[in-house]
Amino acid sequence: MNLLLLFDDDFVDAHRVRLTGRRREHVMHVHRAGVGDALVVGRAGGRVGEGTIVRLDDDALELDVVLDREPPPALPLTLVLALPRPKVLNRVLAGATSMGVKRIVLVNAWRVEKSYWKSPRMSVENLLLQRVLGLEQARDTILPSIDVQRFFRPFVERELPELARGSLAVVAHPGARDECPRNVGQPVTLVIGPEGGFIDEEIASLEKAGFAPVSLGERVLRVETAVAALLGRLF
Repeated sequence: MNLLLLFDDDFVDAHRVRLTGRRREHVMHVHRAGVGDALVVGRAGGRVGEGTIVRLDDDALELDVVLDREPPPALPLTLVLALPRPKVLNRVLAGATSMGVKRIVLVNAWRVEKSYWKSPRMSVENLLLQRVLGLEQARDTILPSIDVQRFFRPFVERELPELARGSLAVVAHPGARDECPRNVGQPVTLVIGPEGGFIDEEIASLEKAGFAPVSLGERVLRVETAVAALLGRLF
């Protein structure tokens, strides 16, 4: 991890934190840090700074922290994503978070297997962990929100147009005639389908809601690759 993400209950006073578990083990066995060493830290929802280790043993890690700068700016993008395969979901959430996405909507689609919604990776704990891992990678502190929409048509017809108001609304779709625009310089609402893309009826519903189908060319990409490629192209 490139940043130790701190939560309110980690603070034992205004400038000292006490950590156990995964973060302590990472500092001990990956950073191989010791008392007196400084690490990059950030308070969830707040500022970034430096933490100096004052204690590190088998029980706990304690740091004195100074938070003196703002986290990286967010991408002006809402990501609407057809729920991917459970193993892919973890990579997509962590990756999108590390790139600065602050609003993610997981939506159903015809090609989304029903079993995906019952996966342990859809637990509140796992969804939080993957976003935390993304923040730690990018030295960010602002968790993206996640909205879960199990019913495609009501969401697209009733909620998505308002969600996309004032933004460039695009849906990534293999075979779309128009290429994805570059460096758009404005807020974007981006919809990405499941492996194989949305079916024709779903694309028609999205077009009716104001979304323009765009592609990255002839290659059909995996979801996690498409997310990274589209964000890099749009911004």
